[in-house]
Amino acid sequence: MGYKNGSVLLPTELLKQIQDYVDGEYIYIPRLTANRKKWGDKTETRIMLAERNSEIYRKYKSGVPVRQLSETYCISPQGIYKILSAHKD
Repeated sequence: MGYKNGSVLLPTELLKQIQDYVDGEYIYIPRLTANRKKWGDKTETRIMLAERNSEIYRKYKSGVPVRQLSETYCISPQGIYKILSAHKD
């Protein structure tokens, strides 16, 4: 997130009204609900985690114990169980 100069971005009258409320302070203006992005939409992280979780599930189904999966992927056993429960057939 980058900061924009309000005097460049906003009409003069609107800038004056905002200054009446928050003169010289930083404010956050949230996105419109329709423009919000879900976590991971800007990167491939969501895809990579889904692939990793599918791999964990496949390995578990082929007989790899939870403790070994936990050590291999550096995820707590509880985390492995959450992944497995999300991937049930």
